[in-house]
Amino acid sequence: MTIRITADEITRRSRDIVHDQKHIEGPMLPILHALQAEFGYVPDIAKQIIADELNLSRAEVHGVITFYPDFRDHQGGRHVLKICRAEACQSMGGDDLADKARRLLGVDFHQTTPDDSVTLEPVYCLGLCACAPAAMLDGEVYGRVDEHCLSDIFERLSR
Repeated sequence: MTIRITADEITRRSRDIVHDQKHIEGPMLPILHALQAEFGYVPDIAKQIIADELNLSRAEVHGVITFYPDFRDHQGGRHVLKICRAEACQSMGGDDLADKARRLLGVDFHQTTPDDSVTLEPVYCLGLCACAPAAMLDGEVYGRVDEHCLSDIFERLSR
């Protein structure tokens, strides 16, 4: 079940996060990470707040958000499954792994299952090239992912 909060509450909490983080050196990424940790995504409302507080344009803030693939502009699922799409993983069966994950979840990359349980995301290197193909579930990395390992990962999702 997704808890809905009002735009006023998102604005208030975003202002608090930006205010708490804006004084550190290079505050943009820590602010964006804190917003995503708080809401599960970076709310559109927060872009102007960040821009105003950091003396940037809204376009500059939007550019940073869209540059980094880990930042979302919409609510994700309770779990995030990332499948590596880099060359090493593709050469070791990553395409088949991605196809199977999409088929089992019934969604494509950047989509969330209808029950809001899983968001499927591509990632372009998890640093496990020697253990390809790789996947990550909620921050936990898996190497040499085959059909059986993917089944184990899906079993954890159902708990």
